[in-house]
Amino acid sequence: MAAAEVGDDVYGEDPTVNRLQDRIAEMLGKEAALWAPSGTMANQIALGSLAGPGEEIICDRNCHVVNYEGGAFAALWGAQPFVIDGERGIFTAAQLEKALRRANDDHSPIQRAVAIENTHNRGGGSIWPLQQTQQVARVARDAALAVHLDGARIWNAHVATGVALRVWCAKADTVSVCLSKGLGAPAGSLVGTTRERSRAVRRLRKRVGGGLRQAGVLAAAGMYALDHHLQRLSEDHESAKRLAAGVPLSWQAPETNILLADVSSAPALVEAARREGVLINAVSPTRIRAVTHLDFPLALVEEAAARLRRAAARA
Repeated sequence: MAAAEVGDDVYGEDPTVNRLQDRIAEMLGKEAALWAPSGTMANQIALGSLAGPGEEIICDRNCHVVNYEGGAFAALWGAQPFVIDGERGIFTAAQLEKALRRANDDHSPIQRAVAIENTHNRGGGSIWPLQQTQQVARVARDAALAVHLDGARIWNAHVATGVALRVWCAKADTVSVCLSKGLGAPAGSLVGTTRERSRAVRRLRKRVGGGLRQAGVLAAAGMYALDHHLQRLSEDHESAKRLAAGVPLSWQAPETNILLADVSSAPALVEAARREGVLINAVSPTRIRAVTHLDFPLALVEEAAARLRRAAARA
């Protein structure tokens, strides 16, 4: 980061940012990619290029863009969500078909896009089946709807399944990817899309304050993360499996690096675990979430499991 070659990214003149954008576009199979400081901003500038005031975006009830982004696409773009109850965040083509509105009904909002989250955070790191993704995208296309892929953790889906990133992203008009979660960079997400749409996405990034000057310092961290931390995500997946096996709670079967379990009192278990030196969080009064990551190597799993067992016995 300290040695990064930098310039003014507002003018498109930061060479390190430009190299990262080109690299991500190639990996995702898109014509262009645009760097943004955060995953929320990346999602929002992508969605803002797809839908506007009085228009609607179809997505899962538990998805990140509805639950964890401060109502941003309503506040920023005047669009609203239409939510589907998926299974661990994953809905079917048949469910999408039922959610479609009649285009000639003046009473209804105009639907513009479908948003998919892969892997799904509140689904416990669940992976969309590739064929199901393609089927949903086909229904969207037939209804003249764009597809946004919230791929903050698409790296985990890629490593867990061996399916190429460009295959996962092929049916999406816009894709957001995050470098600051499992890959471990301090900041940075990107939006992959067409060259034409990237101009609209760049304008929206400027509007919400995401145009930075010497952003190459952060882009260099992203390049390092791609070079060194992508394939090691499989260790996080293995850590999650071992942790679940080592602690007798009602865990959802882990697919990647996120664990969810239903307990009698999530706040009590979170506090008991904190006293044992293990940080987890409560996502509801009766559900906990644990995430394995770069700073939690396989060598720590046995000790963490022992501490969580003690915490569970006291909570």
